[in-house]
Amino acid sequence: MATKRITKKQAADMARMAETVERLKDIYPDVVCALEWGGQYGGERDFLLRESWKLLVMGRLSAQCTDARVNIVCKDLFERFPTVEAMAEGAIEDIEAIVRPCGLYRTKARNIKDACRILAEDYGGIVPDDMDALLALPGVGRKIANLLLGDIYKKGGVVTDTHCIRICGRLGFYPETVKEPLKVERILTPLIAPEEQSDFCHRIVQFGRDTCMARGPRCEGCPLRELCKHGNSNT
Repeated sequence: MATKRITKKQAADMARMAETVERLKDIYPDVVCALEWGGQYGGERDFLLRESWKLLVMGRLSAQCTDARVNIVCKDLFERFPTVEAMAEGAIEDIEAIVRPCGLYRTKARNIKDACRILAEDYGGIVPDDMDALLALPGVGRKIANLLLGDIYKKGGVVTDTHCIRICGRLGFYPETVKEPLKVERILTPLIAPEEQSDFCHRIVQFGRDTCMARGPRCEGCPLRELCKHGNSNT
């Protein structure tokens, strides 16, 4: 089978992304998932698998909601429903009342309850490690699936949240007009080593909050400026 040739542009993008990855590692060496699900600091495999349902729940709640708010809401949610079985059996009205501050609460509550029921009945309460199986769960799209595969199973996966889409566009890996998560995922995945993908996405979120904000990015003094098409266009 013939090997697909890499273009000069692809080679240049791969080299620039590798440098971007290393600089972000220097800035945020101990990055963790912004969602405080219990396993964000690591842990024994059995613990991570047992708690994995919580990351799925939090990932679903984070749609059109800040991670900070999800963390606050889930303190009450997981206290009221401490196990995947409890969430699966919980009254939908009780779940709705707790997750209401996250927005779209009726849909999210139903997705959470149904997904936890499937996990409890079909997977022993553990999030599956297969993309197709994850996408079959209510409310789970590729963004959440890649988050779960990366953080729980260390399989990599580019989580194309708003920070990732905005910043990588500004850096020039694709036109800034590109906003489709799947298209961005397909562009970025071959540029980032699989073992770096999960932490890169966590780091880019923190970088987006600290430096490369949606409005008023701090281009002056930015540690990625010389690698950035957007920043260099403002010089």
